[in-house]
Amino acid sequence: MKVIEITKPGGPEVLKVSTRSCPEPESGQVLIKVAFAGVNRPDALQRAGLYKPPRDASDLPGLEAAGEVVKIGKAVSGVSVGDNVCALLPGGGYAEYATTQAAHCLPIPDGFSLKQAACLPETFFTVWSNVMLRGGLKAGESFLVHGGSSGIGTTAIQLANKVGARVFATAGSNEKLSACIRLGAEVGINYKEKDFVEEIKKIGGVDVILDMVGGDYISKNLKCLNDDGRLVQIAFLQGSKVEVNFAQLMMRRLTFTGSTLRPQSNFQKAQIANDLAEKVWPLLRNGSIEPEIDSEFPLSDASEAHRRMESSAHIGKIVLKVG
Repeated sequence: MKVIEITKPGGPEVLKVSTRSCPEPESGQVLIKVAFAGVNRPDALQRAGLYKPPRDASDLPGLEAAGEVVKIGKAVSGVSVGDNVCALLPGGGYAEYATTQAAHCLPIPDGFSLKQAACLPETFFTVWSNVMLRGGLKAGESFLVHGGSSGIGTTAIQLANKVGARVFATAGSNEKLSACIRLGAEVGINYKEKDFVEEIKKIGGVDVILDMVGGDYISKNLKCLNDDGRLVQIAFLQGSKVEVNFAQLMMRRLTFTGSTLRPQSNFQKAQIANDLAEKVWPLLRNGSIEPEIDSEFPLSDASEAHRRMESSAHIGKIVLKVG
């Protein structure tokens, strides 16, 4: 099968087309003939040598895909050969075939193309588990997401809006802010032109923040939170080592939490998949929410897809056409 390998740690140019033997599904797994694969920030971090895959995962990048199940391992239920699915992957999505746990597969929502479906797993698993489960966002609360025009951001805006929260987003251009507002944000803040702390204070603070920036954003985020607020961290694009006065967490009963998806157990990921099937897939099927797609690249142009993502010019998801 044709694959994209990371030939050495480095920039997008280290992604090269190669060939490998097709993987075999183990017990509890399925083999998917990949039609489309999503491109995500962790793929670029892995390519740069900053995010090692789990020991039992493929060394190929790619954490989500959509396609046809062509083979199943032992002890698989709920998924059959011939099913079209989208799936969270432990790695290996930049390839013509990939294996994953059957319990991490979800059906293609009615009316969705395989291209659209490939944009769902990584961002929806991440947002649901962090904003809804860890952050506990509820109807009537207020929510701020940084990088609102990213794949994570566009997903978070829509899901938070559908649970009945007031939604606010930061982004780096007026075009990106327009997309955030179109998707359900009440207010968009251009962080290049305005101090988001002051802007959030004007609207009375927020109850939950989803952040992937880190660095000096951590202290700024804590200032934006209402009493009993929750800051949920999912990445540290500007660094994870900062000085913070944690006395405010006690005085105002704040919660600082976060998670990363890939190292979680198969059981934990299966629980998230069950939640999504029950509570989010109906919203996809009835058209209430849908993925925002920025661009499509052929598998052989994975390096260009990474350049697009790292330019931060994109709005929504970037996908690779594989099959």
